[in-house]
Amino acid sequence: MRTFLEHLKTFLKENVRDYAMFIALLAIMAVFSLISQGNFLAPVNISNLVNQTGYLGVLSIGVTLVIVIREIDLSIGFLSGFLGAIAAVLMKFHGFSALAAILIALSLGTLAGLLNGSLVAFLGVPSFVATLAGWLAYRGALLMVTSGTGTIIINNNTFNAIGNSFIPDIPGLSNFLPQYHKLTLILGISGVVFIVLSSIAGRRRNIQRGFDVMPLDIFILQLIFISGLLLYFTFKLAAFRGISWTLVIVLIVTVIYSFVTSKTSLGRHIYAVGGNPEAAELSGIEVKKIKLIVFASMGFLSGLSGILFASRLQSATTTAGTLFELYAIAGAYIGGVSAAGGVGNVVNSLVGAFVMTTLTNGMNLLGVDISLQYIILGIVLALAVIFDVATRRRGK
Repeated sequence: MRTFLEHLKTFLKENVRDYAMFIALLAIMAVFSLISQGNFLAPVNISNLVNQTGYLGVLSIGVTLVIVIREIDLSIGFLSGFLGAIAAVLMKFHGFSALAAILIALSLGTLAGLLNGSLVAFLGVPSFVATLAGWLAYRGALLMVTSGTGTIIINNNTFNAIGNSFIPDIPGLSNFLPQYHKLTLILGISGVVFIVLSSIAGRRRNIQRGFDVMPLDIFILQLIFISGLLLYFTFKLAAFRGISWTLVIVLIVTVIYSFVTSKTSLGRHIYAVGGNPEAAELSGIEVKKIKLIVFASMGFLSGLSGILFASRLQSATTTAGTLFELYAIAGAYIGGVSAAGGVGNVVNSLVGAFVMTTLTNGMNLLGVDISLQYIILGIVLALAVIFDVATRRRGK
């Protein structure tokens, strides 16, 4: 009989890419909490941290698929800022409703992604060059849109609620656990129960089908770890104002993209193209079509990111989108996306984006000089890429 420690060592060795960022995140949060004397883990800061991750999180999810197919998109930052400004202009100066402005921004983002995808897939333009051109063009377009006022204040309450409001609580329960947002507790606990039950059911199905499964003790430890982490954040959010609409949107995007990448033929084709484009082509996969879809998806999520950012600031500024693409790409790499393509997970990339935001938030809380912040973030990204290279070599 193998011992628990032997099982744990084997599990971590085989799944190091998937769990490294979780361990890193917990370590970072513990250090910041200790240095800030607990202020970092205050409910209000955790809530702010989650909302700050929103616009970068959706970009990291999108760019994950771009990197998986061995491409890159540098235009997403200023495209995000430009589309947020477009939504602001439509609402403030042309009387558009929030819904209409959002739909137009998302549509324009999808078209921009299709343009990038067409240049890469059909004209053979390297994605670095094609999207660098987009970076310059959207930067100029953003300056042009905001040149008249510099900052466009958004007065649409519906639009601003996306980035600043929270889901309502259950009425009539104000006397029960008054310090907590009851609906958030119910949703969080229900989510944990669902994950536990579905994981157990999935394990049973795999055993019945004769598939290999992780040892029972490690399976239980994994469920305890995931459940504990989710419950901790649930209670932290519930102790402030509950789940924000930004978090709801990010979770919906994450669930959809996780399903598409893991449960559909499109997802399998995306990873096949990233693993070996030539073999994918020979097997009947339309590689050009897959690239077009991935870039269109990236453009759509850039529009969503711009909406989340503009809504959170309640304005559009000339600097919106600055460095968004680098933070999103860094989040994807920290989340385990391979620079060689074919490897990546949207949930892990979202966690990677959360790591980047956590570092920035913690350093701002401690008053770390901005120049030192950039150096630290650069070191973290370099370590993530070194980790990727090292694990791939060991896997071979």
